[in-house]
Amino acid sequence: MMEKIRLGVSACLLGQPVRYDGSHKHDRYITDILGVYVDYVPVCPEVECGMGIPRESMHLEGDPENPRLITTRTRRDVTDQMLRWAEKRLEELKAENLCGFIFKSNSPSSGMERVKIFDAKGMPQKKGVGIFAGLFMKAFPHLPVEEEGRLHDEVLRENFIERIFQRKRWDDHVRGGKDLGRLVQFHTDHKLLYMAHSPKHHRELGKLVAEGKTLPLDTLYRRYEDIMTEALKLKATVKKNTNVLFHLMGYFKKELSPSEKEELREIIEAYYRGHYPLIVPITLINHYVRKYDQPYLKRQVYLNPHPVELKLRNHA
Repeated sequence: MMEKIRLGVSACLLGQPVRYDGSHKHDRYITDILGVYVDYVPVCPEVECGMGIPRESMHLEGDPENPRLITTRTRRDVTDQMLRWAEKRLEELKAENLCGFIFKSNSPSSGMERVKIFDAKGMPQKKGVGIFAGLFMKAFPHLPVEEEGRLHDEVLRENFIERIFQRKRWDDHVRGGKDLGRLVQFHTDHKLLYMAHSPKHHRELGKLVAEGKTLPLDTLYRRYEDIMTEALKLKATVKKNTNVLFHLMGYFKKELSPSEKEELREIIEAYYRGHYPLIVPITLINHYVRKYDQPYLKRQVYLNPHPVELKLRNHA
């Protein structure tokens, strides 16, 4: 489909023994399944900023908007040490051409959300963001990020992986040179994908591209990336997918026989009712795309947004 995607990842998730007690949190889905399509750039903030293995455990304290990283036994504040390292490391990561990052959940350095943060009375609340994770998300606001625990949710996993493949396509497009004609083609290929995530953003992107000649190219591309990113953060629901599927069916109104139309309609409706996974109507539509040689639909990313081997559309 394309060259491997580069993703940042918390090093312990790859099986590296870098946790405070010398253990790891190897995630087999990340390495053995997704890893077939991904080159990982491992990061362990604690080790890379100079803390040893094993080391004293630590947690976040204070203001959720500006927490401090404190060791739990000796009460040493290591926040500034982490911040100095992070500033340098984020600059290095800009050269890695990352398409996203998978963080270690609950980590005071790498947790993406709901990290325990202790108040003045020593009471924890799950309102924190890991020091490094928060800085990464600010430095790379367009990149998809997720935690390993949330990747076990089928819907969240599909959304994240769809977004990293989209990010790779977008980065390859931009590296090929900014050009209005090329952007129009890119947008045309992704129309139905956007529609499945957000009809509102789909309309905004269409309007933006239509007015492209009135804007400087850099402004056009920046606005397009902003809207595209926001659109794909929204999950493609059954209702929105069903709308796209019936839209696709409309392209075959002259080719399909009455019985074929009825069969396709029944399958789409069965998907809507939860009897079939999305892969069933998608497979039949892809069959018709090839059978009737639909050049426009052959290019629609929605029909093949990621490798079928990942089985992301197989859940009902």
